[in-house]
Amino acid sequence: MTEYEIIADPKEYGIEALVDGLNSNPIDFPPEEREQWAREVGDFAHRINELGDKAKSLQSWLAGDAAIKSTPASLKTLKIQLFKINDALANSIDLVNRLECDIVPAITEKN
Repeated sequence: MTEYEIIADPKEYGIEALVDGLNSNPIDFPPEEREQWAREVGDFAHRINELGDKAKSLQSWLAGDAAIKSTPASLKTLKIQLFKINDALANSIDLVNRLECDIVPAITEKN
């Protein structure tokens, strides 16, 4: 079975002040914490799926044949909000890609 190591450097994420004073020696990730984190990541994945469903619904509505009326200000507001969502998603994808690189197979010494 492969062992993994999380090598995330707090300085690379701009959170070094949050971890100042913590020991830097490797520890085992406690099973109860892993289970809790796994549940939280599962909840996160569920919310992302819900966001995808809402985006597909909005796409269908915009691509549909029904007439849509709006003020120029409302259209601009919609566009700005969609840009904000897109930026947040792009930042999230960048962050998760960085985190994926920080979870690596552990190097174990063989005697």
